Amino acid sequence: MLLLLAVQLVSLARPAYACGCGAMVVDPKTTMAVDRETSAVRWDGRTEQIVMSLTVAGNARDAAWIMPVPHRATVELGDSALFDDLAALTEPADKKRTYFWPRGGDWPFARGESDGAGAPMPGAGGPQVSVVGRERLGPFDVARLTATDPDALRGWLKTNGFRLPAALAAELRPYVAQHWEYVAIRLAPAERNTYLNGTLDPLRLSFASDRLIYAMRLSRLAKTSQSLGLYVLAPHRMEPRGAIGGSAPEVFFAGRIKPKGASLRDLTGAGGAYLTAIDQQFPHPERITSDHELRRAATDTPYQRVRYTYVLMRVGDVPAWVLAAGGGLALLVVALVVRRRRRRRGMPSHEGAGARLT
Repeated sequence: MLLLLAVQLVSLARPAYACGCGAMVVDPKTTMAVDRETSAVRWDGRTEQIVMSLTVAGNARDAAWIMPVPHRATVELGDSALFDDLAALTEPADKKRTYFWPRGGDWPFARGESDGAGAPMPGAGGPQVSVVGRERLGPFDVARLTATDPDALRGWLKTNGFRLPAALAAELRPYVAQHWEYVAIRLAPAERNTYLNGTLDPLRLSFASDRLIYAMRLSRLAKTSQSLGLYVLAPHRMEPRGAIGGSAPEVFFAGRIKPKGASLRDLTGAGGAYLTAIDQQFPHPERITSDHELRRAATDTPYQRVRYTYVLMRVGDVPAWVLAAGGGLALLVVALVVRRRRRRRGMPSHEGAGARLT
C-alpha cells in the first residue's frame, strides 16, 4: 500500500510547513500556518483509505492542495469524530507511584499545599493532463487528474485556479514518471471575505494499493523543521524501513483495537485492526532522501505510554513517614528508659561500701 500523507505545505513564494495531505499553496501575498495536522490511514493489503484534517491559521482567503496517489482515488468528506476516538485510544495509561519521604510540596515543607505532586502525530501519446472526475464536497472543489508531464500538470492547475510554484512541479516529476494520479482540492471559507482559520472539514480518500508507502519527497522543499504524526490501521504492527533523513521514528502506541465509536468502526470494520501510532521529527527537511515505506514489524508487541502520578505514601490519612518517624522515636525513648533502669539496678550503693570500709 502506498500511504501518501505528510508531504509539504508550500506557498507560491516559498515553502512553509509540512502537512499530512500533500502540497498546499496559497496566494504569495498571504500567509497560512498549519497549527495541527492529524492523519489516519487504513490498509488491508489491497486498499488504502486516508482521512486527513488540518487546523490552520493565517490571512489567506483561499488555498489549494495537490496530492499524488498511486491509483484512481475516490474522495468524500470524512468524520472529525474519528480523531477523537483515536486520541482516546492512544492516551497514556494512568498509574500511581508512591514515595516515602516528604518532598517540596508536602508538609512540613509546604504551607497549605497538596500532599501529592503530579508528574507528569504514461506514455507520451495520450493527452498530457486528463480530468477523471470533479466534484464539490462541502467547502472543497475536488479535481482528480492524470498527467504525463509535470509542467503540463502545473499549467492545467494554474488555468483552473490551482497555481503551483516551479519548485513543486519539479518535485512532482518522480510521481509522474511512476504514472501516479493526483487529487487537487481547492477550498475557501464558507463566508466570503473571511480568512481560513480553525479546523478544516476532514477529507477521506480511498484507492487500491498493495504496499504501504508514505510520500515524503515533497517535504524536501521545506525551509523549517517538519513534524510527522500518523495513525496506521493495518492487520499487524507496522514500522518504517528507515529514518529517510529524519530522527528515528518513535512509536507512541501499538496494539490491537476494537472500535467503539461509529466513525472508527466505519474505517476499520467491526473486527477492528492493529493500530500503530508514529511520531517523527525532520529538523533538516532538505536531507529527506525518499518516501517512507512501512512494513510489518517482526512482532505484534503492544505498547502504550504510561503517565505516572506520584503521591506521598499514607496509612489512612497519616503520612507513612510520620508514623515511621514517630514509631522510631517511641522505640528509642523506650530503649533509653529500659537501659537507664537496668543501669540503676546494677549500680552498687556508695554509702554502704563506705560504711564497711570505715
